[in-house]
Amino acid sequence: MSKTLRVNVQTGTTNYEDFKKEYREFGGRGLIAKVMNDEVNPKCDPLGKENKLLLTTGILGETPLPMGHRLSVGGKSPLTGGIKEANVGGTIATLLLQHGIKMVIIEDLPSDDKWKILVIDKSGKAELVPADEYVGLNNYALTEKLQAKYGKKVGILSIGLAGERGYRNSSVQVTDASTGHPSRAAARGGMGALLGAKRIKAVVVDEATNKATFDYANKAKYDAARKKLVDGITSRPSGFSTVGTISNVDMVGGMGLIPVKNFSGELYDSKKLKKINGDAFMAKLKKTGGKNGQPCQAGCVVRCSNTYNDSKGNYLTSGLEYETVALCGTNCMIDDLDTIAKMDRMCDDLGLDTIETGATIAVCMEAGKIPWGDKKGALKLIQEMIDGTEFGKLLGQGTAVVGKELGVKRTPAVKGQSLSGYDPRNSHIVGITYSTSPMGADHTAGVAMMPNSDQMPRQFRLSMGANMQANMATCDNLMCMFGFMGTMGDATILPGLMEGALGGEWNTAKINAIGSETLKLERAFNKAAGFTIDDDVLPSFFYDEVAPSTGAIFDLSKEDMAKAFV
Repeated sequence: MSKTLRVNVQTGTTNYEDFKKEYREFGGRGLIAKVMNDEVNPKCDPLGKENKLLLTTGILGETPLPMGHRLSVGGKSPLTGGIKEANVGGTIATLLLQHGIKMVIIEDLPSDDKWKILVIDKSGKAELVPADEYVGLNNYALTEKLQAKYGKKVGILSIGLAGERGYRNSSVQVTDASTGHPSRAAARGGMGALLGAKRIKAVVVDEATNKATFDYANKAKYDAARKKLVDGITSRPSGFSTVGTISNVDMVGGMGLIPVKNFSGELYDSKKLKKINGDAFMAKLKKTGGKNGQPCQAGCVVRCSNTYNDSKGNYLTSGLEYETVALCGTNCMIDDLDTIAKMDRMCDDLGLDTIETGATIAVCMEAGKIPWGDKKGALKLIQEMIDGTEFGKLLGQGTAVVGKELGVKRTPAVKGQSLSGYDPRNSHIVGITYSTSPMGADHTAGVAMMPNSDQMPRQFRLSMGANMQANMATCDNLMCMFGFMGTMGDATILPGLMEGALGGEWNTAKINAIGSETLKLERAFNKAAGFTIDDDVLPSFFYDEVAPSTGAIFDLSKEDMAKAFV
């Protein structure tokens, strides 16, 4: 039977509880929405004792579902002030599930302000142990030291100095299944600061001696649906499999979607774009001995991850993605992959969201702090966050705070969180998601790259935006979005998986209702936290400034968008 591990950092106790039956048809993001509504005061201080840090796994995580071992990290966000879920691949979810742990709830605040590590050993024993020797370490040094003590096969979830210092832009890092490095990030929303407030430096999970088993309702039906999913993905390899998400650069750049010069709406120079596109990336890997086609988590058949080496062939970073190239690259007018990879490594090490960091640096460029395209200057700003200078501490609070402090009117953030790698004027579905998602401006909350969408009927755009958010919320209850995409061509796959694993009758409508209910719960939490319709809107410059690349503006009002979620 699946169980919940409840950790109280005030008493130092760790207790196992039966996983609630009423939660069984939720996973990942949906579990966070349920628990936050059941156990957390929406008006609480995000860094106070009433907030909780949740680690949750997918609905079918106990099964060998391809890409079904993602981990959701959630709580009330220090960055947005609302509900937050950030999901990540890597090792932790797989190992938690080996122990039958469906969810971890970390609650309260320590009375003695002492840092701890949560260790789950081979037998499943969970305890908080002193972390004195690890405090002050960033993620790479921390991981190396923990692996030396607990072994190379453990999974590690950790925070760097950004989380220790309470930077609102701080991530939670997880070790990668291919490299063992802390390069997978539950990045958005400042979950690193929340874990830091609990004084948890890391979570270490060992392989289970006696692996948990799962009681299928109909194993043959599950296996048949799983085979359809795997065969469908592997028979039609995508650019994500052969290159990774950086394969998006040319397409998105050509559509005017990739952010340029702090979301100016300009079209990035095609010659410069070729320096950072998929072809350039693959050529760089070949030249330096890097690797592509790597899985970040056990059982992945898409394998979109990579290992990126420096010019001397030494490991630099892994899991370099489109969003980092977009925000730290084109948005800052930087067209050098090595520099972008260094920024990625520095962010993973300190524990920062690369999306928020890139957007913050671009706002600094707009304010005249450093010139556009200044590679050394961009690296220096991240170094200031590492060093903890006064300006570095400001930068760690995120784009919205920095923009306000520097007097920048064109600050691309919603609910305190920066926009990601798509200009909302050139795909209004993205703009609707940025505006209305309970998460803040999250691209994974519902993206459809639809050029000329500004010319589509208003109601169509609104319906599409609402449907995309519900679909992605369903996905976040189940698996990685790339695996979820593999179910789209066959309407029998998801019902087959659910019926085979859980039993009962499932159809597309019932499965989609999971996402709709998740959104309903998230919106209810945010409303109780004090959010209103005025928070569901893009910055004014997206309405006022025509995007030079397409001639489009964003023209959907907050009143229009509110109707889509009635």
